[in-house]
Amino acid sequence: MARPAVMQRMPQIAHVDVNCFYASAERAFNPSLEGKPVIVLSNNDGCAVTRSPEAKALGIAMGEPWFKLAPRAKEWGLVALSSNYELYGDISARVMELLGRYSAWLEVYSIDEAFLGVKGTPAELVAMGRSMKSAVQRNVGVPVCVGIAPTKTLAKLANKWAKNNPAFGGVCHWDSVPAAVREDLMGRLSVEEIWGIAGRLTRRLNVRGIFTIADLAGVDPVKIRDKFNVVVMRTVLELQGTPCIPMEEERIGRDQLIFSRSFAKPITTAADIGQVMSVYGQQASARLAKHGLQAKILTAFAGTSHFNPKDTSYPSVCVPLPMPTADPVILTKAAHALLPRIVDGIRYARAGIMVTDLRPTGNQAPLSLFENPYEERHIGELLEDVTRRYGRGSIGLGFAGIRGGPDWTMKRDMLSPRYTTHWDELPLVKAA
Repeated sequence: MARPAVMQRMPQIAHVDVNCFYASAERAFNPSLEGKPVIVLSNNDGCAVTRSPEAKALGIAMGEPWFKLAPRAKEWGLVALSSNYELYGDISARVMELLGRYSAWLEVYSIDEAFLGVKGTPAELVAMGRSMKSAVQRNVGVPVCVGIAPTKTLAKLANKWAKNNPAFGGVCHWDSVPAAVREDLMGRLSVEEIWGIAGRLTRRLNVRGIFTIADLAGVDPVKIRDKFNVVVMRTVLELQGTPCIPMEEERIGRDQLIFSRSFAKPITTAADIGQVMSVYGQQASARLAKHGLQAKILTAFAGTSHFNPKDTSYPSVCVPLPMPTADPVILTKAAHALLPRIVDGIRYARAGIMVTDLRPTGNQAPLSLFENPYEERHIGELLEDVTRRYGRGSIGLGFAGIRGGPDWTMKRDMLSPRYTTHWDELPLVKAA
């Protein structure tokens, strides 16, 4: 007697993406925003970086300047919010922690999306995708879509299909979709829709007669490598179902750390730039201490606005540090090496520091003659601990500890409460 066929439990990749992440995070704590057009603005309330579906329906484009939208905001019922990075970071951490319960193979790809290694029959994988979607909505309060496929590239494509086709209910398992339907979809979508294929590369592909995803999936991988590069070859193989983009392990070290912002108001004196350097020097120290790293090189820079042709100044200085360090005193002094190059009266719109040549703390012990007397006091770790508990600006060296905040700090006039990270801004529930 023939045995019944057993459905194989194949390894697959799930791609989970939060829908309109910033706007969804705001709605999780402010239900009155549901159904309204919502945009979240970039640094200094500059332009729209997140648009709810209702805002997209109004024709608001990504990157649309707020000053152009503001005159019609009341007419449209448009709600604009400043970027609440503290809230978004915490919501992201909660989503990723929850997703990690479904797989030991989790790669956090960005603040609002992740890849997971999953295994099961098609029915089991679809059920898992629905379970993840439901769990995130129930426990965190933000909506997600799930795409499941044999490769990362196809999983991203499945997620996009799940998001744009209500019939999937937010979960698409690529192999469960009939082959003819998949081929029709790939034949209708531009090659630009594929993960990693940017506009310039799209034009080069178009010149060779590759216009759709189906066109790219049908080419010879070796020939495409010869005409382009191995990265495009991997994309072709992934579209054909061969996994070529492995999970990225979390890096212990980092190549560099950058602290830079555009100013809410231009800075015109070296003294004020010195204040900026003090703040960023402290922040760099705290971040290095948090990751167990030390830096050997610090670069400080400033610049005028590209829209100000009258004042043009882009000073920078690269300072080799005497030894690998995370000490805020040394980093701040190094950053202040920029000040002699600052011209008073020039309207500087941006400044920052970058620390490079990063090494694990203690990896290179200096000779006793060159030991830093402050390093062993762990000042950077202390600053990070106090800041985490009492907020940024609660402690600092010199100008870096200013609770009220200097007037050059980032403009966020429409900032919502940081509901989950600050005690005095916790949401309140009132019984009826």
